[in-house]
Amino acid sequence: QVQLVESGGGLVQPGGSLRLSCAASGFTFSSYAMNWYRQAPGKARELVARISREGGSTSHADSVKGRFTISRDNAKNTVYLQMNSLKPEDTAVYYCNLRLLRNYWGQGTQVTVSS
Repeated sequence: QVQLVESGGGLVQPGGSLRLSCAASGFTFSSYAMNWYRQAPGKARELVARISREGGSTSHADSVKGRFTISRDNAKNTVYLQMNSLKPEDTAVYYCNLRLLRNYWGQGTQVTVSS
């Protein structure tokens, strides 16, 4: 079955960096686009970044453009989110997402940006 396991979250000061990872299994990873979403307390889940199945095409939400970068390693069945210049408003639970016949989600990883 599909499994998505996020890691790499934590507490970081404003201006700091984190790299999130999502290890995928149970499907042919290289055949599907992958997404990162986030959900802040009291807010709807929002799409942060998307990457095509071979990694040649990416898109990022306006709120993170120029600061976050999505990437993938198909040999490792892993998708990454490099987050730089973090702001307090980036505080959220970050989720890896696969859209197959339905949405699949990982358990999420907490990112807290605070001094």
